[in-house]
Amino acid sequence: MQGYLSIILHAHLPFVRHPEHEKFLEESWLFEAITETYLPLVQILESWRRDGIMAPITLSLSPTLCAMLGDELLRSRYERHLVGLIELAEKEIHRTHWDRAFRELAWMYHHRLSLARETWSFYSGNLISAFKNFQDEGRIEIITTAATHGLLPLMNGHPPSVRAQILTARDHYTKCFGRPPRGIWLPECAYAVGVEKYLQEADIRWFTLDTHGLLHAQPRPRYGTFAPVFTPNGVAVFGRDFDSSRQVWSKHEGYPGDPRYRDFYRDIGFDLDFDYVRPHLPSPDNRGFTGLKYFRITGSGQKEIYQRDHALAAANEHAAHFLAERVTQVSSAAAIIDRPPIVVAPYDAELFGHWWYEGPEFLDALARKMFSEQKVVELITPGEYLHRHPTNQIATPGASSWGEEGYWRVWLNESNEWIYPHLQIAQERMTKLAKKFSKRASGLQKRALKQAARELLLAQASDWPFILRAGTSPDYARRRVKDHLLRFIALHDMLTITRVDEKWLAEIESRDNLFPDVDWNYWK
Repeated sequence: MQGYLSIILHAHLPFVRHPEHEKFLEESWLFEAITETYLPLVQILESWRRDGIMAPITLSLSPTLCAMLGDELLRSRYERHLVGLIELAEKEIHRTHWDRAFRELAWMYHHRLSLARETWSFYSGNLISAFKNFQDEGRIEIITTAATHGLLPLMNGHPPSVRAQILTARDHYTKCFGRPPRGIWLPECAYAVGVEKYLQEADIRWFTLDTHGLLHAQPRPRYGTFAPVFTPNGVAVFGRDFDSSRQVWSKHEGYPGDPRYRDFYRDIGFDLDFDYVRPHLPSPDNRGFTGLKYFRITGSGQKEIYQRDHALAAANEHAAHFLAERVTQVSSAAAIIDRPPIVVAPYDAELFGHWWYEGPEFLDALARKMFSEQKVVELITPGEYLHRHPTNQIATPGASSWGEEGYWRVWLNESNEWIYPHLQIAQERMTKLAKKFSKRASGLQKRALKQAARELLLAQASDWPFILRAGTSPDYARRRVKDHLLRFIALHDMLTITRVDEKWLAEIESRDNLFPDVDWNYWK
């Protein structure tokens, strides 16, 4: 082998859990991702194990996602959701009986959904345990991200908040996977000098940055993005490869835009009679996505029917093209540098299956081709690369993110700037609480301090300013920020002015119930 390819899939969703409602629209974000991304990924890993294929990839599972995957209420709601989808597919088989093309697709969905239910049942609904098993076997490397995916550079004005986001994530990861994390996905790949101090404290060995974050390091990296650098305190930094990212992400030339692939937006939840699809919609009062889609990407005109065999052929072709490009890239780099080059290809995990329906088949075909059809590029995890190649250049990366314009514009702009003054006040108050109660706190006060920490962490999530900027669910995002800040303020006042209302505290503990062992002392 002349070099390496490292595929990193970042799986993250904001913490959405509403026991006060029987059915809640935004909980479908999790359900869709489980059905279309996480279960297919488990199935692919199972097939690699069965066929003796070693194709180590890196999977970032965010603490909020893990909290939801482990929550009994959400797991039971997902089972109900999945059963409902299978029932909808059965209805579609009967409805499309005299239309062969649509009926074949209805049968396809019924088969895939039934297989998803079998996989879910095999693991008793515990996907964390499933991924843990693959990591214990050495088939994947699981890394973490900040506790609630807070944008760390925007917390640099209050270092204890950066520290708490990282240390809380480390603790939760250790509880889930039985070992501390060695790598971290910085939320939105956002870096500013100083973050590595807290990564070192958490004993985290490496993280990734967007291309320009590494290329703008001081001094300039000798090998570009084909090798990591060490920050001055010894944490390794891997840079995203531009070419491999463009081939998947680019809206103009990326693979997911091929017209043979399934169209994401054309869904029977919008096409069919409302009363017919209503029992299967995320919100019973509004049209929405069901996941059953019968058309392929054919531009803005008349849509053409999705043909699964053509789509799978496209995924195979694109996997072959992607591999050929990596072979050429690695061969060229290996000829001019003094070490095996590594191509780091990080993506949102939900791209594979949810947004790009054939994405899991692309990954499967790529891994199989790499394993059996060439001897130039080896799949590797960043952690294993550092084990094999422990000597690297020392440099300080440049401030950066993988968002619009490469910095923080998506998360700090006219649509969401109102959030940060309130967060700054709450963060400073949390530090004062941590100092005040560091050595003395009653049982009820400890509960209130933990809940204050949870509410602050949830308010810091980068998802809310992102949604406000994107305009997808702005009312919900605005309400979430305000609700968490108001609960924090109430808890702060109870701990400093009045007394803790145990009944009210128990209610919000049952609602925002992630990180049961959160340590408020991290904010000191």
